[in-house]
Amino acid sequence: MRPTRLIIGFLIIAMAVFVIAGEQLAGVSADAAINARVTTLRTPISGTLRLDRRSLGASVAEGEALGAIEDPLVDSIRLNDLLREEAFTKAEIAHLRQTIAAIEASLERLQLRAENYREDRVRQLETELRSAQSQIAVAQARVEEAQAAFDRSQQLSERGVETSASFERIRAAQRVSQQELESARQKATSVEIALSSARRGTFLGDGYSDVPYSEQRQLELTLRLNELSSDLQAELARAEALERRTAAERLRVHRLTSAELTANVSGRIWEVLASDGETVQRGQDIMRLIDCDSSIVTLSVSESVYNGLQLGDPAMFRVNADGRAFEGSVTRLAGSGAETIYRNLAIAPSERHLERYDVTLLLPALRSDPELGCAVGRTGRAFFEARPLDFLRRFWD
Repeated sequence: MRPTRLIIGFLIIAMAVFVIAGEQLAGVSADAAINARVTTLRTPISGTLRLDRRSLGASVAEGEALGAIEDPLVDSIRLNDLLREEAFTKAEIAHLRQTIAAIEASLERLQLRAENYREDRVRQLETELRSAQSQIAVAQARVEEAQAAFDRSQQLSERGVETSASFERIRAAQRVSQQELESARQKATSVEIALSSARRGTFLGDGYSDVPYSEQRQLELTLRLNELSSDLQAELARAEALERRTAAERLRVHRLTSAELTANVSGRIWEVLASDGETVQRGQDIMRLIDCDSSIVTLSVSESVYNGLQLGDPAMFRVNADGRAFEGSVTRLAGSGAETIYRNLAIAPSERHLERYDVTLLLPALRSDPELGCAVGRTGRAFFEARPLDFLRRFWD
């Protein structure tokens, strides 16, 4: 019985030594804290800041309005110049359109006058042609009459009945009648040529051009109309370009007049760097937010533990106070003196932390936890090896 008790006591002592040694020699962090990335909101324009009243640590959703910046003194000189130039261009377009409409109306009247003139001129030449043809007929009758008188006078002169003076007078009358006939024929031919040209739109005459005044004015106004149409197209293109430039400038002025300050992450308000009603400059820091979707655990370990770790190694983070544990993995090994990597994180390292070796853990379950997902600053301990009493901890959890 006595040896049995000794054996049992020895086993109990050995188990206790094993548990104590296992608990103490297991890889564990000296300190660990929930951390997260910090993002800074800057004002896009200069002006007066209007912030909604929110307490530090208040939750914000991505895209949520946090305030606004207004600048009533924004420079709009360029926009006013463009608007004035655009107004002048539109006035010039209206003037050109009115001038073109007036010229088109004048062209219609001149075309009507030209058509009336052509018709009247053709009728006039037709009348002159009929008159010339009548004169030819009269002259032809006179030639026949003079020829008959000349034949009788010639017979009488040969028989000595009529004197030579009378014969010469009759022969002269015959020549005159023939000349009159030839003149009438030439006049008729000239009228026929003028009539044919008039029917084709060309008018012949002494002392004027081959086209009437109305058609000359039509040509001048048509040339002027083409010039004005070209000017109108140029002004329309200019007005279109001005509209685009004015729209772009109006958008620029609108953006500089007021701007909304919105959260770029889902998280919490970490720090407010400007107050409501303050005049801020473009690019000035306004507020810092914690990005709750980037929660990590930062910790420091001894050199011996650090040298045994590799990226991706499993790890467990146990939160102080409530004892809840979250499994994760090593995502960064920064070593000693890793101060610069904390510049964009919410919790800065302590001097004791920097004297040890920095490790970062990624814990997906912690990020999705509604209570601890954004509990920046909460502390705990991280373990990298299994410990003898883990089964009891799991049972207790």
